[in-house]
Amino acid sequence: MKYISSPHNAVIRHAEQLQRKSKTRRKEGLFLIEGKREIGLAIAGGFKLEKILVCGDIFYGGNEFTREQVVSDLGLNGDEELVAVSIEVYEKLAYRSGTEGCIAFAKAKKTTITDLLLSANPLILIAESPEKPGNVGALLRTADAAGIDAVIIVDPISDLFNPNVIRSSVGCIFTVPTATATAAECVSFLKSKSIDLYAATLQTSERYDLIDFKKSTAIAVGTEATGLSQTLRDTATANIIIPMSGAIDSMNVSVSAAILLFEAKRQRGF
Repeated sequence: MKYISSPHNAVIRHAEQLQRKSKTRRKEGLFLIEGKREIGLAIAGGFKLEKILVCGDIFYGGNEFTREQVVSDLGLNGDEELVAVSIEVYEKLAYRSGTEGCIAFAKAKKTTITDLLLSANPLILIAESPEKPGNVGALLRTADAAGIDAVIIVDPISDLFNPNVIRSSVGCIFTVPTATATAAECVSFLKSKSIDLYAATLQTSERYDLIDFKKSTAIAVGTEATGLSQTLRDTATANIIIPMSGAIDSMNVSVSAAILLFEAKRQRGF
């Protein structure tokens, strides 16, 4: 197994590029996954791993290890390139502490909306232009917890395989079918599938708990600053609102999404 001790090695510089630059991730169709749990979820989600960096000082507590051990412990296919790295190299790349000493290079999947496979009576979350990768990750965690069909990110600001999205989603980017689209593409897709759209907005809205979410449903949430675009609001079957009793009129987007999705799941018998 190859061993890298220098942070200036070409493999490590490549990893840094993938970590920092969305342009590189898009051009090469590659991204990084950090952590044993996240790597396991990616494998279960059908993502192909090309290369694994393993820091034996962390992953194996400084003990000697073999290729076969790594393959078994990470649940790999066995055809991935495995590279051992020093703790100095790993700490240079690691996005967070406590991630077991393993980083994978993974192939990105298509995120085209037409590739989504939905159930006969789908429940979808639409998030329009979430401002921070952390919010995208939180939305994906909510979607995973609710067990919905898919998440559609409309006019995304960050790419889905941004390290902050993967980190904040704790790997749910690999468990929830997710697509990106323009607002017009999203509307066209929903119409083609006869899915009703409910827009979370303050304007001319009905209480969310008075809406019937038992049929094919998409719930759209926007940013706290700008809300939803006119394209989505004009297409909505109804605008919906979460009544609030405090001094403010909005909540974090992932909190709002959780309230709406779990009401829909409650109506469907969860």
